[in-house]
Amino acid sequence: MWEHKAESIMAKKISKRKEALLKKVDTTKVYSVDEAMATLKDLKSAKFDETVEVALNLNVDPRHADQMVRGSVVLPHGTGKTVRVAVFAKGAKADEATAAGADVVGSDDLIEQIQAGNINFDMVISTPDMMGVLGKVARVLGPKGLMPNPKTGTVTMDVAKAVENAKGGQVNFRVDKKGNIHAGIGKISFDEDKLKENFKTFVESINKAKPAAAKGKYITNAAVSLTMSPSITLDASEVMEIK
Repeated sequence: MWEHKAESIMAKKISKRKEALLKKVDTTKVYSVDEAMATLKDLKSAKFDETVEVALNLNVDPRHADQMVRGSVVLPHGTGKTVRVAVFAKGAKADEATAAGADVVGSDDLIEQIQAGNINFDMVISTPDMMGVLGKVARVLGPKGLMPNPKTGTVTMDVAKAVENAKGGQVNFRVDKKGNIHAGIGKISFDEDKLKENFKTFVESINKAKPAAAKGKYITNAAVSLTMSPSITLDASEVMEIK
């Protein structure tokens, strides 16, 4: 009985918080980037440092290879998130990765760890010669978005630079089946200018990745939100002009 009462009280608290937050966002309005970033600051409600999230809908059909949008970008002020990096490399390259700050470095031994279900990292980097070995765990890493790819700079001989980028705020992006891209671009504790710079850097990379085969308006919808807040609709035309 007490459990049900506790759940009921918690639900009411969440409902009241949600209601209060919704009053701070004009759902009929299209916000400029500056207005949206200022409004986000007023939407902070969680006890933890919420992530500032961007959602874009692109006018592409990713079922066609020539309309796939995928890549990576290093945000100027980082993401505010501690990223654990695993590197597949041998010999001197393994030493370079370790010196650069990689959390896990290995080859066949790392494959065995993954096969055993030990995946305690957020990003995987590999030298080109190790990709054949990685094929053994592609079905495990792929669905988790961890499989290295040259387009995101995670298949490279310059493992030191790749590790530095990953630790310094690299965001990998890939359009989903419905043309959506989601990414975290910082924490609400960042000041507005830093959030705006991160946002513009991220969107600029999306605009530069526009496929030649994409016709018409490229970004059809855009929004920002916090982990626990309602979303704020952005002026998609303004966002599309960020280059």
